[in-house]
Amino acid sequence: MIFLESELSLKNNSVKIVLLFLGLIIVSCNALKRVEDDELLLINNTIRADGEKIKDENIKSLVIQKPNSSLAGYPLRLNLYNLAKQNPDSSYQAWLHKKDKREERLRKLISKKQLDSLGESFMVKGYSEWLKKIGEVPIIIDTAKTSKSLKRIKAYYGNRGYFNATGKYLIDSIKRKQKAGITYSLNLGKPFTVDSTYSVIASPALDYIYQLNKTTSAVKNKTQFDLSNFTQERERLTELFRNKGVYNFQESSISYNIITDTLAAKDDQEMIVELNIDNLKTRGDSTKTAYKVYKFSKVNIFADHLFANNPKELDSVNFKGFTIYYKDKLNYKPKALTDAIFMEKDSIYRDINRLRTYRQINNLNNFKYPNIEIIADSSQASLAANIYLTARDKYSLSFDTDVSRSNIQFFGLSFTPALNIRNIFRGAENLSISATANIGASSDANVTDRQFFNVQDFGGDIALNFPRIWFPFFNTKKIIPYYMLPKTRISIGTSFQQNIGLDKQTLNSILGYSWAPNTQLKHNIELLNIQYVKNVNIDRYFYVYQNSFARLNAIADQDIYETDANLSQNYEPAGEGGDFRLTIPQGTTGFTKAILDSEVTSSSDDFEEVRSIEERRQRLTQNNLIFATNYTFSKNNQTSLTDNSFHQFKFKIEGAGNLLSLAATAVPFNEDEDGNKLVFSVPYSQYLKTEFDYIKHWDLSESKVLAFRSFMGIAIPYGNSNSIPFSRSYFAGGSYDNRAWSPYTLGPGKTDNLNDFNEANLKLAFNLEYRFPIAGNIKGGLFADAGNIWNVFDNVENTDATFNGFSSLQDIALGTGFGVRYDFTYFVFRVDLGFKTYNPAEEISKRWFRDYNFANSVLQIGINYPF
Repeated sequence: MIFLESELSLKNNSVKIVLLFLGLIIVSCNALKRVEDDELLLINNTIRADGEKIKDENIKSLVIQKPNSSLAGYPLRLNLYNLAKQNPDSSYQAWLHKKDKREERLRKLISKKQLDSLGESFMVKGYSEWLKKIGEVPIIIDTAKTSKSLKRIKAYYGNRGYFNATGKYLIDSIKRKQKAGITYSLNLGKPFTVDSTYSVIASPALDYIYQLNKTTSAVKNKTQFDLSNFTQERERLTELFRNKGVYNFQESSISYNIITDTLAAKDDQEMIVELNIDNLKTRGDSTKTAYKVYKFSKVNIFADHLFANNPKELDSVNFKGFTIYYKDKLNYKPKALTDAIFMEKDSIYRDINRLRTYRQINNLNNFKYPNIEIIADSSQASLAANIYLTARDKYSLSFDTDVSRSNIQFFGLSFTPALNIRNIFRGAENLSISATANIGASSDANVTDRQFFNVQDFGGDIALNFPRIWFPFFNTKKIIPYYMLPKTRISIGTSFQQNIGLDKQTLNSILGYSWAPNTQLKHNIELLNIQYVKNVNIDRYFYVYQNSFARLNAIADQDIYETDANLSQNYEPAGEGGDFRLTIPQGTTGFTKAILDSEVTSSSDDFEEVRSIEERRQRLTQNNLIFATNYTFSKNNQTSLTDNSFHQFKFKIEGAGNLLSLAATAVPFNEDEDGNKLVFSVPYSQYLKTEFDYIKHWDLSESKVLAFRSFMGIAIPYGNSNSIPFSRSYFAGGSYDNRAWSPYTLGPGKTDNLNDFNEANLKLAFNLEYRFPIAGNIKGGLFADAGNIWNVFDNVENTDATFNGFSSLQDIALGTGFGVRYDFTYFVFRVDLGFKTYNPAEEISKRWFRDYNFANSVLQIGINYPF
């Protein structure tokens, strides 16, 4: 996969050309170009029931013929189709023979084969075929399809109790020549209702189960008849019986009798429902047998499917009611296999346990998709389960390559080889060893290495995964059973940078647990998340953070300081005839020290500005030790990738430094000059961080989706820290955030790109996006992104950057824009153009639409949707 994120400015001339081209297409197209005189182009459908206009998409989808799709009311795909030549071959032949001897002259100029190829070329034929492919044929009203649509709508209401509904349709073609709309009108009448229900169940076992669970029936008394309730009840009963031991229950055994002609009903539109559950009918046999509750008499596990055909030749071992067959040597501990099987000897059959067995075996990542065979003995109502396993290769090697672009490098390549070792301790544990090598090309003038690939980032990771919760001295099986797919992950990794910022060296270590109670919920706990960050080249700070240098140098570039003898050694000429500037790092360090130590006289404003710059420099050059614990809860009710109506919620809370702070009460830690406790000569970070992330998608109709996202995050330093480490801070802007600003350029608060990488410890973000199809796999989007970052409860005192109560909400920035996306099925390539609609960095009277133009727009490129 290629990941791209960049910001580009568009010139007005190029945009005008594009708009002019689109304008010519719009003006030159005629929607009725392919509509014959005796035909009508369908422009809209209207459905009315008892005089009310129906907006339900489920009902509107029943109409067979729908108008051509439109983009902001314009039938783009229809007009693209109309631009194509209907018979390009005939048109080409007509042109070829329009003038005498034209074909003969062309054959002399080029060969006959080349002349034939010209007729098949893109300019002659190909572009028309392409326009037809991405376009849409005009939708001509077909009364046969209209009548069928009316029947489908009537059937829909009939399934909901309106058995006496009548309907008609009207084609309105008076106002528009060769265009018409269709109105479907229905008189529903009074709906039928369910007066009472009773059951007739042939098998005693089923009757017993049903009577215990009938209160949850989907078909209830005194409710309007709805066929979907009956379907839902059939599905509920089938699931109920098959999870209560009735292994061979068939949904076809369920039927209903509807009785309306009875003295028990109050009127002729009330009905009595009779539930019938018949005995089991065997295929090819007219006799029926009563359903029974089945139990497992034995459960066999074949550790290697290749030898399962000859079980007598295999060795076996019995373990907790399971029989495990293997050839020569059992490569797995018996418990590792049996923990993944939820069908146990002497237990009743349950469909859910069969599904859980499939899921957990796949979760082990040691076997291919398993085969589960169930053999029934109807005379004894017993089952034998055979689970056939096929082991994956113990060793596997993978290799990934990425191409990237960012604000650090204009071109980068990364290589990630990984070795996976399965079943390393015979308990289905998996070990992964990976390395990463990133090489990039940076145009930063401060990078002395002038070769093309002049920035590098190298690292490696080792991760060990257990298919269970590994927690010493505590059994978690009863709290987190194996069907919740528990995992334990232990990892350690490191990375080294060269010519990237301050050339960080990092060491990471994680001990984490995860489990999923069902397909929608997931829990993740990182009991230990340790990160150590060392900045190797802190003297490069002012080369990397140019904004900070510019602010400091602007203060130093005053006559009062330039003429001071004590500061003269801090300057160097910027060039022939240029102003003097501070040297890096001696000059910047010397000037800052002189101001803060009052070695020279300075104004209070200069003093505060220098103090702020130096405070940020110390924070970003200081080595970090983060010793954190966090918990994440996530819920996602999306049923599939094609489900466009769902919501997601994620909550995360993280605390850092608390264990070390507790240890400091018993063990004396060294302290720095500011009184911060040190571990390995590094002050450890202490903070509390929490995040809320909510996403909601609405499926509007015809592949149109409205997507919304809200995010709130805050990190509060305390104890051993008065600020948040850079790696745990928030930033705003970019292709996955507020797309009218480049990454790290928005905020904090109302500041105007004060630093090179603007970050803070409070963030609010709200995004709204309307997504719609354009042509084929090309999609479009209109979006509005709002949000900002602020400093709060830390050592930043700049009121423009801090959150000062509800009044700071007026600093929320708003970006709007549009985008084009191409759906490659497996991922989406996205290009968005963002415009600064409300910019809090401007004066209050100039915040709206000040930079709302193409010259100040920001082009964002990304992979997949931002939310």
